[in-house]
Amino acid sequence: MFKTKGKFSYRDLVYKALLFLGTVAVVVYFLPRDSKFNYQFSLNKPWKYGQLMATFDFPIYKDEAVVKHEQDSILSTFQPYFQLNKEVEKEAVARLRADYQSHLRNIMPSSDYMRYLERRLAEVYEAGILSPDDLHRLQADSTAAVMLIDDKLARSYPLVQLYSAKKAYTYLLTGDTVRFLPRILRDCSLNNYLAPNLVYDAARSEAMRKELLTNYSWASGIVLSGQKIIDRGEIVDEQTYHILQSLSRESAKRSETIGQRHLILLGQVLFVGIFMLCFMLYLELFRKEYYQHKGSLSLLFLLIMFYCVVTSLMVEHRVLSVYVIPYAMLPIIIRVFLDSRTAFLTQAVTILMCSICLRAPYEFILLQLAAGLVAIYSLRELSQRSQLFRSGFLIVLTYAALNFAYELIIENDLSKLSGSMYVYFIINGLLLLFAYPLLFLLEKIFGFTSNVTLVELSNINNPLLRRLSESVPGTFQHSMQVANLAAEAAIRIGAKSQLVRTGALYHDIGKMEHPVFFTENQSGGVNPHKNLPYEQSAQIIISHVTDGLKLAEKNNLPAVIKDFIATHHGRGKVKYFYISWKNAHPGEEPDEALFTYPGPNPFTRETAILMMADAVEATSRSLAEYTEESINQLVDKIIDAQVEEGFFKECPITFRDIATVKGVFKEKLKTIYHTRISYPTLNE
Repeated sequence: MFKTKGKFSYRDLVYKALLFLGTVAVVVYFLPRDSKFNYQFSLNKPWKYGQLMATFDFPIYKDEAVVKHEQDSILSTFQPYFQLNKEVEKEAVARLRADYQSHLRNIMPSSDYMRYLERRLAEVYEAGILSPDDLHRLQADSTAAVMLIDDKLARSYPLVQLYSAKKAYTYLLTGDTVRFLPRILRDCSLNNYLAPNLVYDAARSEAMRKELLTNYSWASGIVLSGQKIIDRGEIVDEQTYHILQSLSRESAKRSETIGQRHLILLGQVLFVGIFMLCFMLYLELFRKEYYQHKGSLSLLFLLIMFYCVVTSLMVEHRVLSVYVIPYAMLPIIIRVFLDSRTAFLTQAVTILMCSICLRAPYEFILLQLAAGLVAIYSLRELSQRSQLFRSGFLIVLTYAALNFAYELIIENDLSKLSGSMYVYFIINGLLLLFAYPLLFLLEKIFGFTSNVTLVELSNINNPLLRRLSESVPGTFQHSMQVANLAAEAAIRIGAKSQLVRTGALYHDIGKMEHPVFFTENQSGGVNPHKNLPYEQSAQIIISHVTDGLKLAEKNNLPAVIKDFIATHHGRGKVKYFYISWKNAHPGEEPDEALFTYPGPNPFTRETAILMMADAVEATSRSLAEYTEESINQLVDKIIDAQVEEGFFKECPITFRDIATVKGVFKEKLKTIYHTRISYPTLNE
């Protein structure tokens, strides 16, 4: 229920502007910024899109396996560069001589051992010692030779001529086993004098590698702008497959520049902004009550934002498939709280904005819009949990049937159908069941009242209604009759029947505070108004409205139910006591406020229906006889008087609606008060 505000408010304008800008900013922020090749294709499968033409020149890149093989062949002659560090040899020889003076002379039989070691170390260090990591890398790359840089002179050395620390150690031990015994050399700790003296020159090596690959051609051909690549239904052969891959790669490369990314960002801002602006214009023109109600507007924008962000994240991080997202939950939620047209338009806007994230947007839009229509049709009024199961089943069936039909058109082969899509549809249907608890959460956050809540409130075992039936049975029966009349009238004119029924059950709960002052609860001919002034009696009658609002507040009834309590008499007068006062005081004017209900007057079709039903049902009890003519006259008289007094000026009910409501009331009252036959007595 929403009250229409006629006064312009800058605060509301700022709120709507911030909501619009915030939604656009959040959605665009999460949209992927890279220019993706928005087509899906597979080798030896038909092309399922329209004719594809090249819009710019691009090379046909070679397959990765071919590139690797050819580059490996070129790099087989590559020789990495190493610097010969002579300081390592000097330090090792100096360390050997120092150790000889300190303790090695005691181990070696003669100085010939020392001269042997110095000579062998010189040979090893001249050839070069590689570190274990460098040697492992060279062997893994199948490198046959390296370039050694010695005093700015580079020489090529076969890898087999270079030493590792282990190979050098073995060479020192076994170089001359006849004159120099290995067991004596082993005691000299020769590893202390062996260290890598070849240092990898990364800069020179990389420069040489690049030079070798400079003239390598990455492409096997070129596609010119305007050239046809493939048409719908054609099979993607190996050559076409490479062309499509090359187009995808070149498209991504062209979007990597800052200028391209800025253009993509601008396009996304315009795309999202235009759709959101059109959506706001729809609300302003056709659903003004939602547009002026912050709760409704916030809910709509939040749902759009949520689905766009979730879609963007799933596409960006490649989590499962977007078809597991229950998009049909969006129109279900909006249909339950608002209306079908707004539900469908909101879903259409959301789906169109989400589609720009996808590689295959057309089938996505087709499936989601169809599922949304089925969701709206199958769940027009949610009042039971079982309805969600039925809707979920119908939505999954719609997904599966449409996808099957689309694949038959594209594939023309049952063996090529994708089974994974149907698994996603089933997961989607299961996630739809979470709409039930989500509705309760959204009710509390945004201040809505769903049909589920209304059905729960209309249960006569509800504590407040049970108390009403026990303490004021006459008022309870009156409320039940009003609920039946009003609900039937609401159905006929397309208003919210469940809302009217629930509001009617609670509209007179204030009478529980002073039950005997209302005629339907009096018994034995006792009327407490006889000894009271007319003004006081009028105030007691009027107080059932304010007392009812207090009880509603105390029992946490929704705001829409309070509206029925406040408006069912509008700004009308307690006519019995008002007219009695005027008759008792001819020529005097009473204090109007003492005889006038606090109101306000009805401001929705539902509250207007209740006002008419309440007055008609209450007055019908006082008819002397129940004939078709008397009932027709009664209904026309009461409702016409309400129209003349201006009770319905502030609510969107038409004269045609009022005429329909009159007809319903006449039919129902004739059924209630129809003439019954008298049963015969048995003769003795």
